[in-house]
Amino acid sequence: MTSSFWGKNCATAAGLFASLATSVSAQKSDWSYEATIYLFMPETNTSLSTPAGTVDGTLSFPDALQNLDLAFMGAFSATNGRWLILLDYNYTDLSFSNSTPGPATSGLETSFTTQYLSGYLGYRVYEAPTVDVDVVGGFRWFDTDTTFTLEPSTAPGRTTTADNSRTDPVIGARARVQLSDKWTGSGFVDYGGFRSGSETWQVLLTADYAINDRWLIRGGYRYISFDHEIDGNDFTFDQSGPVLGATYRF
Repeated sequence: MTSSFWGKNCATAAGLFASLATSVSAQKSDWSYEATIYLFMPETNTSLSTPAGTVDGTLSFPDALQNLDLAFMGAFSATNGRWLILLDYNYTDLSFSNSTPGPATSGLETSFTTQYLSGYLGYRVYEAPTVDVDVVGGFRWFDTDTTFTLEPSTAPGRTTTADNSRTDPVIGARARVQLSDKWTGSGFVDYGGFRSGSETWQVLLTADYAINDRWLIRGGYRYISFDHEIDGNDFTFDQSGPVLGATYRF
């Protein structure tokens, strides 16, 4: 890849984020934490537009399970009074096939290794007995190595690659509603990029059930989108589907 997780852009953003978190931590020391392992079960759509044409691949979650090489998804949060720190990481490595219309090609082979890390520093702007609202700001780092291969038929085969790493600023908001002693509902939205050729956004809706003081399970729906310009070509990567996870509080 042209850049790795420890690349210059990501390191700069993470360093700034850590400095802000340290400043907040110095003011108060009574932090509480949540660590989450989750399964994101999306339909994945990815495409690359070039002067030679547009190639795009679509993969359902059941097909992804059959074609998956490696995946990891996890999140971490820390809260202290009105202050909030959030981290979310997703890694996916898989390959799959799609049929193509017409006789020119016999099919499309798509393979990608994609990962993204979102980090936020937030502040609670509204607090009531059953409702909390936080505003957040931070970064999202996105790295992909995606290869599209059009298999030959009446036309010759063609391989197109999108290999890129990008760090974008993001802003967002989270609302949480206490539905009962055991149930909590939450909604999270963010948007980032704020420059030509780079846009990302997501929506996450969950329902959480507290098993006890330490453990809770959560389920919901997530949509996340990336639209980046890579070497003058428009690359998009979208995932949408259910989420299921387990959280430990300490």
